[in-house]
Parts: sequence; C-alpha cells; structure tokens
Amino acid sequence: MSSRDAILGRVRRALADVRQDDTPYDEAIDRSYLREHGDRSVEETVDLLAENLADYRALVHRCTEEELPEVLMRLLAERGATSVLVPPELPPSWLKAVDATRVHDRAASTPHELDRVDSAVTGCAVAIAETGSIVLDGSPDQGRRRITLVPDHHICVVRVPGQVVSSVPQGLERLDPARPLTWISGPSATSDIELDRVEGVHGPRTLEVVLVGGRPPEAEVTS
Repeated sequence: MSSRDAILGRVRRALADVRQDDTPYDEAIDRSYLREHGDRSVEETVDLLAENLADYRALVHRCTEEELPEVLMRLLAERGATSVLVPPELPPSWLKAVDATRVHDRAASTPHELDRVDSAVTGCAVAIAETGSIVLDGSPDQGRRRITLVPDHHICVVRVPGQVVSSVPQGLERLDPARPLTWISGPSATSDIELDRVEGVHGPRTLEVVLVGGRPPEAEVTS
C-alpha cells in the first residue's frame, strides 16, 4: 500500500459515521457575519481609514478637489521625481501643476523601464477603513497592476466619501471578482525571522494616499 492509499484510507474511516448531507454549501454554512464593526458616521469612517493607513506607515494627506493638483505637485517635488507613470485615463487636471515627464502605461514597457520611473500616480477602486486598505482593479484611472508594483513611490488618490467603505464585505460588493484586484495595506514590507522589517521588497517602498474631498492639507495625517 502506498502512502497515498494509507492516508486516504484513514480519511475514509474517519468519515464512515458522518451522515450524508446534500444541503447546498451556501446554505449549510452560517454566514451571518457582521457587515461592519461599530456604528460610525461618514466622517468617523474616513478618520478610521486615515488612522489605519498611517498605522501601516503610509503617508496620508487630505485636500479638496481644487487643491489636489497643488498637493500632487508638492508631493512629487518633495520626492524629487522627474518622471511619473500615468494610467491611460487619469484625469488630466490632477497633474496640470506637475513639472515631470509623463510616462504612459504601455503593454510594451519592460520591468527595467518601469523601474527607472520615479513615481506612479493612480486612482483607486475602493478604500476600506477597518483594514486600512486600498484596492485597485485595473480600471483606466489605475492602469496595469505592475505600474504600482515596480516603481518605488506610489501616490494613490481616494475620493472621499464616495470610494470609502467601512468593511471588507462592503468593499467586496463594489468589486468585480473577474478583474485583476490588488489589495494594498501600506507600503510593501516584509520581516525576516529576526523581525527585521524591510520595505520595498515586492512593491513600492513609499505609499502616499491623498484623500480628496475631506479636510484641507493642514489637517493631514502622516506617519
């Protein structure tokens, strides 16, 4: 008898007295989970998002729609960015004040070419407050997944409150599972067995999130 046969035999014996149940899986498992934890106002939900993003070491900024071009110009200038990756349908007004070379998202771009770009600016599909996560789905204002994974600096613009939800279940309801979803909770980071944290291993070393429509820049949260 092979090891495989021995293992399967043990499984069969363990299940011998289990009653056959033809109840459909989605009915047999209780899924009456909480849709969100706590009763928060819209402002409190946005505050929680900002707090959790900062806790993950993302840099969080708040501004109005009118202030966004100046904020993006400042963030890219502070970074010293001379080139910026641009998804195909990023609103042109967002970068109208930016003095940097636009590098457009192209299928032909190689990883080496993308690695030479200083920064990437995108929108997002949804932002989840309870987990401090932003989700990209490859929509035209976000571009291909690799443009937010190869460059070392990613600025993501989140529209407040329209793109902010409290919980993962609420976020999933807004997403198409057939699209290429990228879930981001802070900058890329990993730790070795000694718990030494290293950032930028499998994604951008620096993540900046701009919450547009909330408080003005003087109320921004950074970490």
